[in-house]
Amino acid sequence: MKGVSIEERAVNLAHYIIETKDTVRGAAKKFGVSKSTVHKDVSERLTYINKALAAEVREILNENKAERHIRGGLATKLKYEDKHKVG
Repeated sequence: MKGVSIEERAVNLAHYIIETKDTVRGAAKKFGVSKSTVHKDVSERLTYINKALAAEVREILNENKAERHIRGGLATKLKYEDKHKVG
């Protein structure tokens, strides 16, 4: 995201996460930045830029955090189902 200010990047990341309900990791991959950068942008910087937007993103991040053990379990299940297929 060259040529984009930090503030603009934070707002763009927030809108992306809100629209897609994507994870920090997914947003980082999409925007070509690190997970740490995404987290800092939407958790810290965004509160100074737009508190309402920051609150919206926080809800989604909390939801993702609460569900991550389920996604991890499903990923593991799929991994072992693929390994043990007869064919």
